[in-house]
Amino acid sequence: MTLQTESLGKDYGNGSWGIRDVTLEFEDGIHGLLGPNGAGKSTLMGILTTVLKPTTGTAYWNGTDIVESPDAVRHVLGYLPQDFGVYPDLTLEEFLEYIAALRGLDSETASARIEELTELTNLTAVRSRKLRTFSGGMRQRAGIAQALLNDPELLIVDEPTVGLDPEERVRLRNALANAGADRMVILSTHIVPDIEATAKTVAILDSGELVTHSDTEAIIDHMTSAVYECCVSRSELSSLRDSYRVCRTVQHADGVDVRVLAETPPTDDAERATPSLEDAYLDLISEHNAS
Repeated sequence: MTLQTESLGKDYGNGSWGIRDVTLEFEDGIHGLLGPNGAGKSTLMGILTTVLKPTTGTAYWNGTDIVESPDAVRHVLGYLPQDFGVYPDLTLEEFLEYIAALRGLDSETASARIEELTELTNLTAVRSRKLRTFSGGMRQRAGIAQALLNDPELLIVDEPTVGLDPEERVRLRNALANAGADRMVILSTHIVPDIEATAKTVAILDSGELVTHSDTEAIIDHMTSAVYECCVSRSELSSLRDSYRVCRTVQHADGVDVRVLAETPPTDDAERATPSLEDAYLDLISEHNAS
């Protein structure tokens, strides 16, 4: 399976481009689409799901132009949008049965798929509960289950972990990892650890432009800054932020542990640290904004 984009652009009018000249290629497995809010991720997802038509360029599913022939991808697509609505007075099982009927699954196939997917998403124990009693993470996992009902070859998931607590985020990531074992999954988010934990390749967007697309190790290897860790007082933290890109801070009784992107050690006691995808992401976005 291959999904390709060729010079995709979307102009919303008055020169406001959602994305511009985006060329990508995805194969089987989980792929991350990473970028800050407003980077163009949802616009790209809209084009790939054929909800939006591009202004320039096109996209191909296994060689078929999906702008000219959208059914080529619609028949194999599962989609979890960022704003996923549910029917609060239905149980999970009733909801999935309803969605299965809308997609033309016979009752025997639907029953088997619901059994399989509630187990995959760790929702078997609550399949008889009404959806209005579900937590945010449970609703998102129910969203993944409905997106997988037709056993799609392509699963596109847009910002699935926004607003979830850490435990629910881990559960959702595990469900996505399991779902990506035998299909193509595109996970769009601005939360870097969700990508690092699941994706085999990462595409980074910023201001509608493709910054890079590669595997995690290659992206980290191309960092232009080094990563340092040091401990500073709370009064020193502000000046450090003014001079360097601060990735993370952890406050404790003796001061603040700081993770910094810098060309040279930011303090006398700073020590080099192993770079992460989040470090590389911040470095690339900072470099892109400066260019």
